[in-house]
Amino acid sequence: MRILIAEDDTRLLKSLVHIFEMNHYAVDGVDNGVDAFDYASSGEYDGLVLDIMMPGMDGVTLLKKLRASGITTPALILTAKTETYQKIEGLDAGADDYLPKPFSTGELLARVRAMLRRKDNFTPDLLIFDGLTLNRSTYELVCGDNTLPLSGKEFQVMEMLMQSRGVIVTAEQLITHIWGWNTNVDTSVVYVHVSNIRKKLDQLGAQLTIKFVRNAGYLLEAKK
Repeated sequence: MRILIAEDDTRLLKSLVHIFEMNHYAVDGVDNGVDAFDYASSGEYDGLVLDIMMPGMDGVTLLKKLRASGITTPALILTAKTETYQKIEGLDAGADDYLPKPFSTGELLARVRAMLRRKDNFTPDLLIFDGLTLNRSTYELVCGDNTLPLSGKEFQVMEMLMQSRGVIVTAEQLITHIWGWNTNVDTSVVYVHVSNIRKKLDQLGAQLTIKFVRNAGYLLEAKK
C-alpha cells in the first residue's frame, strides 16, 4: 500500500511517515498543499492523509481540485479544529473520513485501514504468528479453538508486537503508538497492559510470550 501524507508541521510529518513505514506502507510526505496536489494527481497512491490547514493550498481546496480532475484516491482529513462545519466541508469536498488532532497512532492506523477496505483495497484483518491469530476486526486473540477478547489498549499493544515480530519494541514506542505524542502516560501503564496480555496468552495455551529485555523493551517470542 502506498500512502501520501501532507502535513505542514515538520515534526508531525516526520513522525507520521515513520509510523506508516513501521506498519509496512510505502510513504511519501510533503509539507504544503501545492506539492500534495502534484503528487496526488499522479494517481499512484492507495490513500491520502491530508492536513486541513496547509500553506499554498488548504486540504479542502486540494480535495475539491483532485475530485474535479477525476482522482478518486481515498482521503483522510486531519484537522486541529473541531467545528462541525469544517468536518462537513471536508466530507463534502470528497474526504472519506476525518480525524481531529490530537489523535492516537492506533486510531489513525485503524481509520486508514478501514478507509482502504471501503475502497476494495486489500488490507489483512488477521495477523498470524506461530499459531496465534490477532483478529483486527473483533479485537480477539485466537489460538486453536480458544478465543479471548482484548481491550482497546491491549489490542494496540499486541498489534504492534505482532507487526514487529523478532524486533524489540521500546516502551516509549508503545506509548507514542497508543496514547499519542503529548501524553503523560508512563512506562508503568505499558507494563500493566503487557502483564494482562501475558495472562491471556497463558489462558489460550499459546506458545508465545512477551519477553521484557532490560534497558531495551518488549519482544514477542516463542516460549522456551
